[in-house]
Amino acid sequence: MSLIDESLRLTPAEEQIEFGAFVTTFLGEQCDETEVRRLMAEDLGYDPTVWGQACQQLGLGGLDIPEKYDGSGASFREVAVVMEALGGSLACLPFYSTAVLATGALLAADDEEAREEYLPGIATGQTTATLAGAGLVPAGDHGTVSEADADGFHLTGAEGFVVDGCAADVVLLVAGSPEGPSLFAVSGDAPGLTRTAMETLDPTRRLARLGLERVPARLIGSTGEAPAILDRVRDRVALAVACEQLGIATRALSMAVAYAKTRMQFGRPIGSFQAIKHRCVEMVQRIESARSAAQWGVATLSAHIAGSDVATAMATVCCHDAAIFATAENVQVHGGIGFTWEHPAHLYFRRARSNALLHGADEARELLLRRLEV
Repeated sequence: MSLIDESLRLTPAEEQIEFGAFVTTFLGEQCDETEVRRLMAEDLGYDPTVWGQACQQLGLGGLDIPEKYDGSGASFREVAVVMEALGGSLACLPFYSTAVLATGALLAADDEEAREEYLPGIATGQTTATLAGAGLVPAGDHGTVSEADADGFHLTGAEGFVVDGCAADVVLLVAGSPEGPSLFAVSGDAPGLTRTAMETLDPTRRLARLGLERVPARLIGSTGEAPAILDRVRDRVALAVACEQLGIATRALSMAVAYAKTRMQFGRPIGSFQAIKHRCVEMVQRIESARSAAQWGVATLSAHIAGSDVATAMATVCCHDAAIFATAENVQVHGGIGFTWEHPAHLYFRRARSNALLHGADEARELLLRRLEV
C-alpha cells in the first residue's frame, strides 16, 4: 500500500511528467517559433487542424471534463501541466479560452443541460469556446444587459478583452438581469453579434471586442447566479495563468543560460562574468520559489482542501513576479539582439506582461492579504 496520499501529492506524479513530455514534444513539432509567428499574422490566430490533433491525440480539449461528457476525467493537475508547457512554447492554441475559461464556467454552473450541450463538443475539439471577462469581473461590473421575451433572452451591450473572442464558436458572458448578473451563452455566428480584433501588447494571444445588439442567448444556470459561478471558477483561472507564467519564466531562463554559454566577449563566454551569473542565479531563485508555490496551489485546488484559496493567491503572486523578472532579465542577458523583433525574447516578455495586466497581478497581492486576514 502506498504511503503517499495522491490527492495531496506536491510534485507531479510519474504519469503527469510523462504527459507533460508528450505535450512538450507535440508543441515543439507542431507549434514551433516559425509557426507561432505565422499564426500571429493570421485572422483566426490558431490552426484548427493542429487543435483538432491536440484534442484527438492528447485529449487537450477535455482533460478535466468528466467521462460522461466525452472528456478524460482527469484533474486540474493535468490542466496545469498543459498550461506550463504552453507558456514555454507560446503555442497559438485555444486551450486557455476553451479548456480553462469556458469549461471551468460550465462545470461550475448548476446546469446539467448546458454541460450536455456544450462539453462533448469541447472535449472532442469540435467546439471552441471562451468566457468574456478573462479577469473575471466583480459582480455588477459588466457592460451587457439582458432582456427576456417570448423568444427567450436577448443581450445588448459590449464586452472587451475577450480571449479568442473572434474565433470562439461559443461565447459565455455575464449580463445584467432583474435578478442580478447572469451567465449566458451566445453562438459565435449569432445575429447582432459583432467581433473586432484588438491590437494588444501580446500578438500571440488574441483578444477581441464584442458588440451585442439584441443577440439571442441561452441562460446558463439560473438568473442571478453569475457571481457564484465566477467565484467558483476564479481560482481555477488564476492558477492556470500562474502555471503558464511559470512555463514562460522557465523558458526565459533556459534561453538566457544557453546564450550566456555561447556568446563570446573578450575571448570568453559572457556567462563567466559575475554580472551575468548574478542575473541567472536570481532568475533561478525566483523561478524555483514560484514553482513550489504553484505546485502547492495545484495540489490543494485539485484535492479541494481547505487553504486552497490562500495557496492559489500565493502561487499567482509568485509566478507573475517570476515571469516578469525572468523575461526582462532574459532580454538584458541577450543585449541588443534581445530587443529586436526577430528574436523571440520579446514575445515571452510581452506574454508575461500582458498576463499580469489582464489577470491583475497587483490585485492578486491585495487578494492574498485579504485571504490571510492581514
